[in-house]
Amino acid sequence: MNVIDQLEKEQAKKKVPQLRSGDTVRVHAKVVEGTRERIQVFEGTVIRVTGAGLRRNFTVRRVTHGVGVERTFLIHSPRIDKIDVVRHGDVRQARLYYLRSKVGKEGRIRERRAKVGVAAVAEAEEVEEVEEEDEAGAEEPEVAAEAGAEAEVEEEAESEAEPEQQQEQEPAAKKK
Repeated sequence: MNVIDQLEKEQAKKKVPQLRSGDTVRVHAKVVEGTRERIQVFEGTVIRVTGAGLRRNFTVRRVTHGVGVERTFLIHSPRIDKIDVVRHGDVRQARLYYLRSKVGKEGRIRERRAKVGVAAVAEAEEVEEVEEEDEAGAEEPEVAAEAGAEAEVEEEAESEAEPEQQQEQEPAAKKK
């Protein structure tokens, strides 16, 4: 591995969603205004994805007040806080420049359907297993602490209930 590849690997973001043309995304970008820094959300349709590695970028288009706005983002940029995929679109082109001339319903993109079949079920199970392992690893200390706290509460409730039960039994014995 050469030096450039090593530097790119260090600077690449770990959790980057799989983006394709036609996807509707919500990009949370950091914007500097004077001395302040804030997060600006830009939601729209991905019309192209280009490049590879750290140079991978994508262009998002949205129409606001009748005006089309396009922004290009670097996927691994430190200025991008996070990228949320709202929905996956089903298109047959890699570049959706034809959307520039479409208005309203003409520019709609149908949603991509989930895979159906044995392979898709196996993939879904693998993803669920990985997520469960991640959640289990993160929650183990909390679960142990919660279980201990619940046991203490139950013991206190039982110890408080025992004198009450004895008091209830005593009047019943006196009535006989």
